[in-house]
Amino acid sequence: MTISLNDPSLLKTQSYINGQWLPAAKTFSVYNPAENSVIAEVSDDGVEQVELAVAAAKTAQQQWASKTANERSQVLMRWHQEIMNNQDDLAMIMTREQGKPLAEAKAEIAYGATFVQWFAEEAKRVNGETLPSPSPDRRISVIKQPIGVVSTITPWNFPSSMITRKAAPALAAGCTMIARPASETPLSALVLAELAERAGIPKGVLNIVVGTDSRGMGKVLTTHPDIAKFSFTGSTEVGKKLLEQCASTVKKVSMELGGNAPFIVFDDADIDAAITGALASKYRNTGQTCVCANRLLVQANLYDTFVERLAERVATLKSGEGTQPNVDIGPMINRQAVMDVHSLVEQAQQQGATLVAGGKLPEGQSNFYPPTLVSNVSSDMALAQTEIFGPVAPVIRFETEQEAIDIANNTRYGLAAYFYSRDIGRCYRVMEALEYGMVGINAGVISNPLAPFGGVKESGIGREGSHYGIDEYLEIKYACFGDIDQ
Repeated sequence: MTISLNDPSLLKTQSYINGQWLPAAKTFSVYNPAENSVIAEVSDDGVEQVELAVAAAKTAQQQWASKTANERSQVLMRWHQEIMNNQDDLAMIMTREQGKPLAEAKAEIAYGATFVQWFAEEAKRVNGETLPSPSPDRRISVIKQPIGVVSTITPWNFPSSMITRKAAPALAAGCTMIARPASETPLSALVLAELAERAGIPKGVLNIVVGTDSRGMGKVLTTHPDIAKFSFTGSTEVGKKLLEQCASTVKKVSMELGGNAPFIVFDDADIDAAITGALASKYRNTGQTCVCANRLLVQANLYDTFVERLAERVATLKSGEGTQPNVDIGPMINRQAVMDVHSLVEQAQQQGATLVAGGKLPEGQSNFYPPTLVSNVSSDMALAQTEIFGPVAPVIRFETEQEAIDIANNTRYGLAAYFYSRDIGRCYRVMEALEYGMVGINAGVISNPLAPFGGVKESGIGREGSHYGIDEYLEIKYACFGDIDQ
């Protein structure tokens, strides 16, 4: 399969280091998960190329940081415009290599571009302060400076926006970056490098290294002494290992890890709005998102009605290859992901859960798992305790507000939570009681660049987006001026 683009020169297949596309010594195949067909052969680089990228980033960092905030802002605004001007092609690349419907891919491109735009503006708002002096002969100032060279490892489920959400604040702050995208979706990362070059981002400022040696490349990105900050989005298990490696050089870290998001529907909720929100939260990107509703908790006297009506809506969801019209559900990323999800559904049924919709293993090597709804799920089942990462909605019954809170908080994760209620008092009580970094109240989709994205407990460290996001790439320096003449 080939990818048909308006601008074929956007399809890049080599690592981008120090403003150059490196010739490939060897390659690996990138597949379209909808058809299991090869769409590109991409450079299979490794440790040596990562070290080259670190050297390039270190060399470029001081000069990039010396530019005024306004100069960096203007470059980033041009990058934003390049992304939006090529939105259709970037979406097509993403759909082919990741599988999500084209409309969702276009939405992700726009969402990712908003981070570039937002942090282009935030670059001009990195402010210091002057503090009251403890003595008349001294003055105290605080300034913020870029932390230096930054490295990142990004996932396959949002292959464009997970890079811009990290690169934009880093570059706005005056840092340089080395990114290692997931080997399932390298094309969406490489096209961003091409557009960054067209926008005038200097060589060495943004470097993207692609390859399959995740362990070796990750080791360099987390232990190299010239890297000051490491940012990761991925599973909690992998994040813990990377965090341990970062400790060897005491790097500053940002970790956006796994989730087990509860979606609570109280009996005073607007049931139509709750069902619409549940569909959007659960089945977006075929359920392959860290913030999607992982467990639906529905109050007892609303439970049967909610399940029945949700099943009716689930039955209308259309699965198919992402470029087909009106497709809601694309393929899962690979066959192993399909098997893992199906195993959870089968295990839940063996434990007494009821399959309401879907749940059939696709034949052959197909990656299209049907939108699935499972009722009579208990909170101790693996289906309710595991990050499903697929189009499966388990529904749990609860009696009281406190029981819902207890079930929701009974997890090591704390990324996102959602609930529906029309009682303003309950909205405040439940929001404050939920042990999560983000809470959607009568809203099933909550991400935007103005808000701080991140979790608590084993769901991560730090925040992305918002005015807090640029602080992750800055160091605070205190200056004490003595011997001031009076």
